[in-house]
Amino acid sequence: MSNLFATVETPVAKYEQPTGLFINNEWVKGAEGKTFETINPTNEKPIISVCEATEKDVDTAVAAARAAFEGSWRQVTPSERGRLINKLADLMERDIDTLAAIEALDNGKAFTMAKVDTANAIGCLRYYAGWADKIHGQTIDTNPETLTYTRHEPVGVCGQIIPWNFPLLMWSWKIGPAVAAGNTVVMKTAEQTPLSGLYAAKLIKEAGFPPGVINVISGFGRVAGAAISSHMDIDKIAFTGSTLVGRTILQAAAKSNLKKVTLELGGKSPNIVFDDADIDNAISWSNFGIFFNHGQCCCAGSRILVQEGLYDKFVARFKERASQNKLGNPFEQDTFQGPQVSQLQFDRIMEYINHGKQAGATVAVGGDRYGKEGYFIQPTVFTDVTSDMKIAQEEIFGPVVTIQKFKDEAEAIKIGNSTDYGLAAAVHTKNVNTAIRVSNALKAG
Repeated sequence: MSNLFATVETPVAKYEQPTGLFINNEWVKGAEGKTFETINPTNEKPIISVCEATEKDVDTAVAAARAAFEGSWRQVTPSERGRLINKLADLMERDIDTLAAIEALDNGKAFTMAKVDTANAIGCLRYYAGWADKIHGQTIDTNPETLTYTRHEPVGVCGQIIPWNFPLLMWSWKIGPAVAAGNTVVMKTAEQTPLSGLYAAKLIKEAGFPPGVINVISGFGRVAGAAISSHMDIDKIAFTGSTLVGRTILQAAAKSNLKKVTLELGGKSPNIVFDDADIDNAISWSNFGIFFNHGQCCCAGSRILVQEGLYDKFVARFKERASQNKLGNPFEQDTFQGPQVSQLQFDRIMEYINHGKQAGATVAVGGDRYGKEGYFIQPTVFTDVTSDMKIAQEEIFGPVVTIQKFKDEAEAIKIGNSTDYGLAAAVHTKNVNTAIRVSNALKAG
């Protein structure tokens, strides 16, 4: 293979990993020749180095996307767009074990869960492939002498910046709808987890997409991401990530060409458990809701609110359940929780845990690192928490959950709505009226 590919071996598959920038259906080096290492979070060792995109590379990728949008891609029929997306999904399905292994290696998530993510990424592409020839306008009855109709047209060149928590799934979530609607794409992978997105880019050319339709680059947010956000020839930007970066992207879009912006940002979701809830289900879903994907999920149920009549029993059972979560090598079959994605994320989570201790909250479970190697953090449960504490207000994005007691429905709603976030929420009760009433009152969704 060329020097823009590297042989990588995982416990599941040995494969050839692209390391270059995928621009105009070709693998190229960055304009400035820079590279950066991607780290295996399980052992803290480098996997390989990949090319680092700079502002010049973003310009090149955008030019390729613009040329494709104004040229060959406009001639491709909607049904053909759907066929190409389905072909890409076919190739990903063929390589599903390799893609899942890359996710487990580069991100640290359990291989079993990575395989679920990959299957969902494939399903996402198939869903949008089905939409490609079903995007219709309307004819509007006005008067006999006038033909009035609407039609939906593609926006143009879409800049897309994806996060590191679900790399391949976010890759599909962004690319699928944009391409199905007839747009072209410049995608930046997360610098912490570039490998699966680059491997999937290899399949784009194999699927038969014309040059320039989908361009995938690796690089840092402060350079390549900033260049995408402020680029004058990008018509729309889609970003999933932190609220802080989302604000920066909005500002850059406004200061440049007022490009359209879609943001999916952070959360601090309440998980409300009433006295009449099925405690077994509430324990199971609450455990999954926060510790799934190591807590690195924007809609994680990181605040559990339990009614006072069930509180003591729930806390005792939840502590036991959280302590049973298996931490370890992502490639071991029974692993539920792998390492956090990076040293930076590990340090950030530990800082929140220490802050919770200093604020007077009680560590009921965990509260420390796990093992001596890798970015592992014990599942951590805080009790004796008040709503004004930092750990109850800010997104931690790790395996850390707070449990608070509430007296009645009104107090549950008040606590549930006491943060700046409003992404998701859950209600556990056997009373349908309570479930609907509380769901409607929560500022989430």
